[in-house]
Amino acid sequence: MARRSAFINAALFAVTVLVGALLGAATGRALESSVPKPAIPEAQGQCVAPKDVMRRSHMSMLKHTRDVTVREGDRKTAEGLTACVTCHAVKDAAGAVVSVSSPQHFCRSCHDYAAVKVDCFECHASRPLPDKAAEAPHETMVGDVAALKAFAEETGR
Repeated sequence: MARRSAFINAALFAVTVLVGALLGAATGRALESSVPKPAIPEAQGQCVAPKDVMRRSHMSMLKHTRDVTVREGDRKTAEGLTACVTCHAVKDAAGAVVSVSSPQHFCRSCHDYAAVKVDCFECHASRPLPDKAAEAPHETMVGDVAALKAFAEETGR
């Protein structure tokens, strides 16, 4: 009798697992098809790595580039955030490049889908720099410093 109940228990367990797997597979396919995927805009040039690598490792690459820039002073890395923003710029209906405040922004399309906060743009520009500024950033900074100095003098600081 004990032998028979062990056999029955094993058979019931196997049937339960099989039914669960079949239901899980059917439900998974149904859920997968009903969840909208993010619309990922295409890059305007050749990316530094294949799409699957970028989707999985872009943050590690950006952190590495950050470390090289900050610690070694190398600001001409191909994997830098500026290069990403320039190549992946998305334009709105009026033809203007959108900022990270727009859900159309390249980074936000996936990060919103994955419920991950994009905090890079709290300090960095989320749109490509104008060509003149990209060629001579020091000239832009001189203008910024002059504006800051004028503001400080105006407010008595």
